[in-house]
Amino acid sequence: MSSRLKATIQYVVIFSVTVFLIWFSLRGLRVGEGENRGDYLLKTWQDSNKGWLLLMAVLAIASHIVRAARWKMLMEPAGYKIKLSHSFLSLMIGYLVNLVIPRGGEVSRCYNLYKLDKTPVEISFGTVVVERIVDLLCLVVLIGIAFLVEYKKLFAFIDTLPFAVVSQESKINVMVFVIVVIVILIVIGNWLLRKNNKVKDFITRTWKGFKEGLLSVFKLKNKGLFVFQSLFIWFLYFLMSYAVIRAFPQTEHLGFNAVLSLFAIGSIAMAAPLPGGAGSYHVLVPRGLVFLYLIPEPDAVAFTFIFHGWQTAIMIVCGAISLIVSSMIIKKKAEA
Repeated sequence: MSSRLKATIQYVVIFSVTVFLIWFSLRGLRVGEGENRGDYLLKTWQDSNKGWLLLMAVLAIASHIVRAARWKMLMEPAGYKIKLSHSFLSLMIGYLVNLVIPRGGEVSRCYNLYKLDKTPVEISFGTVVVERIVDLLCLVVLIGIAFLVEYKKLFAFIDTLPFAVVSQESKINVMVFVIVVIVILIVIGNWLLRKNNKVKDFITRTWKGFKEGLLSVFKLKNKGLFVFQSLFIWFLYFLMSYAVIRAFPQTEHLGFNAVLSLFAIGSIAMAAPLPGGAGSYHVLVPRGLVFLYLIPEPDAVAFTFIFHGWQTAIMIVCGAISLIVSSMIIKKKAEA
């Protein structure tokens, strides 16, 4: 089976799962006689406070600027001083690609940065991995705080999820399968290294650059600023969730604890390997609103669709503009 066919099958499966989960979520949008789901979603949008939604958009762009500045800082120890504007443009293109190819944006943003600033892809990708590790740590801390604040409700919510009833035997089987796959990949990789010098040189060169990017965090001149930026990004994410919850009459009464819990649930849903978290987000967040805070199911579903749709629209607009601007800059450099 060719790699292209495998990739096609993978994308078909991913989008099929996404469509199924969105359809499954829409089933909860039960409307009255004579109404349809589209009208209900439109009414929810019309009833929303556009000022709060606009604030959410501003906070989102601010978080992306801070993230671009953090990426710029990570590239400096590796010997590459990139422009903040180029870092931001590449980042937004990465977000745009992620909406189509799950996790594809991590590579595309590095490739776009290479075209703008001639930074080796393997080095910039190493810094992206560092970012993801730091973001994972921040997410774990956030989830930990959420469980400390609302542990009774969140543990009860987890017990309602399908994966909560998976048997211990099934979990062990999955772990064994993963270990076997890793061992097979190591054996194949070792064989390729011994048999093919070109492959060996490519892997050695790539690993060297990747390691250089990965270790850049330990060579930072201002580690305190890096920590502050990482925490500030997630603080802005939290404020985005708060702004959107205040934007809708159905959820504006929810307090700090509710925002924290829903933000944690939403962050976990967005981490799923689906385009922009679509599907997983539409299933988990409404379920959390209904179970934890007794929001009527139609309102919870409509709120989630508008929230995720607005967030996605911001990424599409910013990503498309960044793609156009990047193309113009690259073309101008090629002509020069």
